[in-house]
Amino acid sequence: MNDAGIGWIAAIIIGGLAGWLANRFMGRDTGVFLNILMGILGAAIASFLFGLIGVSFGGWFGYLVAGFVGACILIAIMRAVTGRTVRR
Repeated sequence: MNDAGIGWIAAIIIGGLAGWLANRFMGRDTGVFLNILMGILGAAIASFLFGLIGVSFGGWFGYLVAGFVGACILIAIMRAVTGRTVRR
């Protein structure tokens, strides 16, 4: 998160927004805590994956994009593991 130039509070807020957007996009309905967690973890995962192919994002917008993409990946993995494809 220090590389992206944002602090912990901003990471929580942006992670929550990225997780919420991913949940809406993927048709899931989870709580605020899980949205934040998926957004932050998703940003870390997506930043790593994008880094492998030579793409890097910076600042809060880059963190939001990476969080959104990563959270979508996490939701897809959760669906594959649990077998749930429909909204609760």
